[in-house]
Amino acid sequence: MPLRVAIQMDPIAPVDIDADSTFRLAEEAQARGHELFFYTPDRLFWEEGRIKARGCALEVRREKGNHFTLGDEVETDLSEWDVVWLRQDPPFDMGYITTTHLLERIHPQTLVVNDPFWVRNFPEKLLVLGFPEFIPPTLVARDLATIRAFKDRHGDIILKPLYGNGGAGVFRLDPNDRNLSSLHELFTGLSAEPLIAQKFLPDVSNGDKRIILVDGVPVGAINRVPAAGETRSNMHVGGRPEKIGLTDRDMEICAAIGPTLRDHGQIFVGIDVIGDYMTEINVTSPTGLQELERFDNVNIAARIWQVIEDKRAA
Repeated sequence: MPLRVAIQMDPIAPVDIDADSTFRLAEEAQARGHELFFYTPDRLFWEEGRIKARGCALEVRREKGNHFTLGDEVETDLSEWDVVWLRQDPPFDMGYITTTHLLERIHPQTLVVNDPFWVRNFPEKLLVLGFPEFIPPTLVARDLATIRAFKDRHGDIILKPLYGNGGAGVFRLDPNDRNLSSLHELFTGLSAEPLIAQKFLPDVSNGDKRIILVDGVPVGAINRVPAAGETRSNMHVGGRPEKIGLTDRDMEICAAIGPTLRDHGQIFVGIDVIGDYMTEINVTSPTGLQELERFDNVNIAARIWQVIEDKRAA
């Protein structure tokens, strides 16, 4: 049965239609006969007990430079829609957190994907702390002396903002590095948040695997290989996607985290695995959907929508 689907995302005009996961989800929804509505996070609001948004009817097409059509802007009550996709990119700041508070007020009568309460309480770099046996040595701290002791113990570490995204602010500090104090001063001057440090994993030179899970079940992976001279493997900073399969260790990790994701309404999730270790669980706006579909010749977007349709029909 056709659903009314509202998509909360960043501006649609600049998206890369060959890589953007939200575009692919919208394309599949349209193919299944669902009605689409587009709005940006700044157009979401609460007014006299109702959660509303100002946006437009949306039509998408796979034509570069002509990939969408918007209707006239209207105001709508989101409780009247069947599904709302929470798909804007981080940073996971107070603006992002506020949207989860607002959308939580209509969920689950309107199915918000992923569940906004648990998106808010499952930050990418913190959710992994619940699975210590599957992550590299990790520290979450703000105090310089504590971070320095961690570095002294492990020698070669990665230091990054706790709520950063897309590889921004990620630094490798090897045993010869002398920049920890300066970086700490820079980070703590920008925000009051802790930092996260992890032991550097040399296996990253072979790639950072993005495994996609749908309703807690792994459906495939892509490997993101960093560019020459680069530690980060994120594709928008030059990482190269490659076809890759799932190892026994990958399946062990997914079996451990899958029930938590499924039981907390995290339908579309991407985890990052380097060698034998998971480094992040991405629930806010996972990417990699189109690359996986092309490499494995599968329709993962259809599997995601089948889960959503089944939940709406239950």
